[in-house]
Amino acid sequence: MTGLIVMLIAVAAAVIVLATTVMRSVWIIPQARARNVERLGRYDRTLQPGISFIVPFVDRVKPLIDLREQVVAFKGQPVITEDNVVVLIDTVLFFQVTDPRAADYEIVDYIKAIEQLSATQLRNVIGTLDLEATLTSRDRINTALRGVLDGASGKWGIRVTRVEIKAIEPPPSIKDAMEKQMRAEREKRAAILTAEGVRQAKILTAEGDKQSSILKAEGAKQAAILEAEGQAQAIERVFTAIHVNDADPKLLAYQYLQVLPKLAQGENNTMWIIPGELTGALQAVSKAFGGTTEGAIKVPTPRATGESSDRASDQASVAAADRGPAELSGAALFEIDAPVRATPPYELAPDDSAVN
Repeated sequence: MTGLIVMLIAVAAAVIVLATTVMRSVWIIPQARARNVERLGRYDRTLQPGISFIVPFVDRVKPLIDLREQVVAFKGQPVITEDNVVVLIDTVLFFQVTDPRAADYEIVDYIKAIEQLSATQLRNVIGTLDLEATLTSRDRINTALRGVLDGASGKWGIRVTRVEIKAIEPPPSIKDAMEKQMRAEREKRAAILTAEGVRQAKILTAEGDKQSSILKAEGAKQAAILEAEGQAQAIERVFTAIHVNDADPKLLAYQYLQVLPKLAQGENNTMWIIPGELTGALQAVSKAFGGTTEGAIKVPTPRATGESSDRASDQASVAAADRGPAELSGAALFEIDAPVRATPPYELAPDDSAVN
């Protein structure tokens, strides 16, 4: 019984050793990964993706190396610009391991080495730029860093694909000054835009007023032309009608009498100007209507001198005019006591005492 137990234990131990040997001799490498193999302490080969076999207890497999592109963000590095301003710059590095053997045996920690190298080169590049150029020249800084890092890390089996400036943090005092400058620039632009808007508005308003004045003037001109043409046509028609119909002095005298009441209706009409030939027209009207000279108002003939004669003539003319053409159809007609030798206009001032 005891021998059987010992045998079972020996078989189990042999199975365990065999399983361990098989497990250590068979390695499965994932895609885009690699492992270096050392045989008796020396580099032997690099295991590629897939299944691989090694000699157990003779070969040693080192840690897995990722062959994909990797991203590493470095903390802010204090850098002094050309104008002696200390800024903190955060960088982001994109790299890829192209040679697993060199990345494993040429440098101890390639990520830390890249970080320190990028900080050194960043100081060299930023040291040649002032603050404003540093803030506006990110592409230039990225290109310079990528060239230097790619050249230095090539022997480590690493290819730097891209370097990006993540953030540039100037001191708080510089930030305040920059904000004030930006605010002033924006206020300046706003004032300029406001002034341009006011200028354009005034120009457009002036153009509108100009066009409006031109259109009004054109309208007034056309209206005056049309009115003048209408008056000309009316006068022409009246003149043609008078000459075609052979109007006699009776009609003209009657027109004179129709105008006299209209002259008297005005509130500000305090003085009338009556032509001298009106007396002849009134005499013709009197004869036309068959009236007599009895009871007629005599208009004395104006004299060269004498204020009383002028006054009497004025009162008589005003009295006759106030009666109107309706009263002239009877016996109350003007009577000319003497022929008129001159035809100057007479000034007649209405007098209420002369009309009873």
